[in-house]
Amino acid sequence: MNEVSNENRFLHAVEMGLGAWQWGDRVVWGYQPGESDKGIRESFDISLNMGVRFIDTAEVYGSGRSERLLGQFIKETDQPVLVATKFFPWPWRFSKGFIPRALKASLERMGLDSVDLYQVHWPSPIMSPETLMEGMAECVKEGLTRTVGVSNFWETRMLRAYSALAQKGISLASNQLPFSLLKRDAEKNGTLARCKELGIRFIAYSPLAQGLLTGKYSIENPPPGVRGSNYAELLKKLPPVIKTLQEIAQTHGKTVSQVALNWTICKGALPIPGAKNARQAEDNAGGASWRMTEDEVARLDEVTDHIREY
Repeated sequence: MNEVSNENRFLHAVEMGLGAWQWGDRVVWGYQPGESDKGIRESFDISLNMGVRFIDTAEVYGSGRSERLLGQFIKETDQPVLVATKFFPWPWRFSKGFIPRALKASLERMGLDSVDLYQVHWPSPIMSPETLMEGMAECVKEGLTRTVGVSNFWETRMLRAYSALAQKGISLASNQLPFSLLKRDAEKNGTLARCKELGIRFIAYSPLAQGLLTGKYSIENPPPGVRGSNYAELLKKLPPVIKTLQEIAQTHGKTVSQVALNWTICKGALPIPGAKNARQAEDNAGGASWRMTEDEVARLDEVTDHIREY
């Protein structure tokens, strides 16, 4: 593995994070302004109390609502919080100057002077990885962010971003991709291994497959809203996976979710499950600070090997 650069070392020390996609998102997560905020606040407090300090948001989550809520919570706590947010490459953002401008707007919504990690949310339909990284390097130079990363960049694009930053003396801190027992593409196509090799922190979003790995859903009881129809096929393949998770959970005195999250940690990823209430936040935090055995990891690998895509 490449030596992890000093400025990125903090990310490698983080074992578990909290994803703030659900904060303000009505379409997928059914967020209700006002009534959802109390649970979200509790999830923030519990996470910090249980040592989960890395919080990942984005300017597009709830059209800025997620960043505003996070900023408000940070102001009301005396505990340190590591903040990551993201630049969304809308087609009308066609030059590198849009990147520092977007970060300044995010900082204003959160009431912060800088963030710990700024990420490009998706590859841009207009700007090349090289142009995007010029804009990101500008953010570092202006002191608006401590480190920069990418999200939804598979290996080829990630390597272009890595090289472009390296030419400016900046190391690519992270790559955030969907990764869970039900979505193992990053492991199978070599992106995860390449991240480890280059000292890039691999951040796993949807590590519980949007709730499917919590054990509470089945064909008879699908998730609400768009998730239910999207996952009809996958729900049929779920029973043997949940059964294996339950067996391992019993051995360790853990929950099904905690075992699913621990599997991603054992693979060398930093999971950022979402939470919209105290119970979920507490459950998520219990996925860290322990390790299942290599045999148990292998059992989970085997039972999910044939599951290709969702």
